[in-house]
Amino acid sequence: MTDDSQRFTTIYDECRQRVWAYVVSQAGRQVADEVVSETFAIAWRRFDDVPDPALPWLLGVARNVLRDNIRAEIRRESLAAELRAWTEEDHAEWVAERLAVVNALAALTQEERELLILVAWQGLTPRDAARVIGCSPAAFRVRLHRARKRLVQAMKTAPVARSQSRVRNLSEEWS
Repeated sequence: MTDDSQRFTTIYDECRQRVWAYVVSQAGRQVADEVVSETFAIAWRRFDDVPDPALPWLLGVARNVLRDNIRAEIRRESLAAELRAWTEEDHAEWVAERLAVVNALAALTQEERELLILVAWQGLTPRDAARVIGCSPAAFRVRLHRARKRLVQAMKTAPVARSQSRVRNLSEEWS
């Protein structure tokens, strides 16, 4: 057994119960085993960072792991709520609105679609998108403004009443 693995085994034997008790006191028994396992996996990966005494550091790691687990659970619950909200909506209207947007995008040139996609779907800033296109940020902003105006115009011709409110929202958002 190497010195590192022997030291880790000693730390594990001395601290596991206390880390587990801490996690149980914070979140209950249901998650304690998972959090303790992750805590010691992190300790092994970052073994050179583990100070002596190790317990305070391990408790800090366990606290962070627990916090990350809680955040992940909140995200899952939020996503589930969003999905429930989508299933409660009128699907026919949603499909019609989506079709109107797709048709409006199809009415644009390839270059205009690319500008909108880089900013709206890829989340790039105009400066970064300008690098992709190969133009200055100022030129990109002008092109993007024109593409947005053409999209709004194309959406105005969409027959779906709900998309008309979406056009107003887009117009306000992009102004």
